[in-house]
Amino acid sequence: MDLIENKTYDEERALYNLKDAKVTGCTFAGPADGESVVKEARDIEVDNCHFSLRYPMWHDDKFKLINSKLDEYTRAPLWYAKHGVIDNTEITSVKALRECEDIEVKNSNIDSREFGWKCHDIKVKNSVINSEYIFFDSTNVKIDNLKFTGKYSFQYMENLVITNSNLDTKDAFWHSKNVIVKDSTVKGEYLGWFSDGLTLENCEIIGTQPLCYCKNLKLINCKMIDCDLAFEYSDVDASIIGHVDSIKNPKSGKIVLDSVGEIIKEDSIMEDTCEIEVR
Repeated sequence: MDLIENKTYDEERALYNLKDAKVTGCTFAGPADGESVVKEARDIEVDNCHFSLRYPMWHDDKFKLINSKLDEYTRAPLWYAKHGVIDNTEITSVKALRECEDIEVKNSNIDSREFGWKCHDIKVKNSVINSEYIFFDSTNVKIDNLKFTGKYSFQYMENLVITNSNLDTKDAFWHSKNVIVKDSTVKGEYLGWFSDGLTLENCEIIGTQPLCYCKNLKLINCKMIDCDLAFEYSDVDASIIGHVDSIKNPKSGKIVLDSVGEIIKEDSIMEDTCEIEVR
């Protein structure tokens, strides 16, 4: 591999169409304020670099981005990229991944609104992410040991698996399909509305009005804390450990739990056949 070491670049497309190269200890910043500095690269490793220019790594293929920093000036830093690894890297720019494929993110700290939109085959492990809208309209995503903060997360996703994670969010999983969350804490308001095939197993669910208008909803050995008006108009199969503040007009299925503060069955717009069993 060619070695590019300890250089500073600020011109437009500084390393455009770079191939079979290692870029280490370089800085991408300066008065020329050039965009797309490492665009259309192939088979590259970027190590210990600092990016401070817009759109630096679009359309890259077979890349490693490690031990690096992409600051707030690297707007939309990785779009249309594929077959890549992001490891031990800090990203603090908006729209960090868009329409990317086969990307592994690990050991990284990311603060990026609209992170991971319309992406496919993504893995995230041992990372911290803050994102107002994470993984909007993405498919085939696997997440393990993620500390996440955000708001409108995991919307319109399909085929998502989350394990061993802490999610501090708001109305997560809206309109999602085939989502599995295991051994995790999910804190938020209006969780999972309009989802189809959402399964939560050994999870702690916290927040008001969760899991309404759901199809094929399943809870396995979950705890529900400060959850009121739960399951409205949902098709649900739930085994809950402990107490639920209130349940309102579940559509069908069965809910088994230790105690419930209130079961509300009033003003329903549809027939309610759901069985509620208190152990």
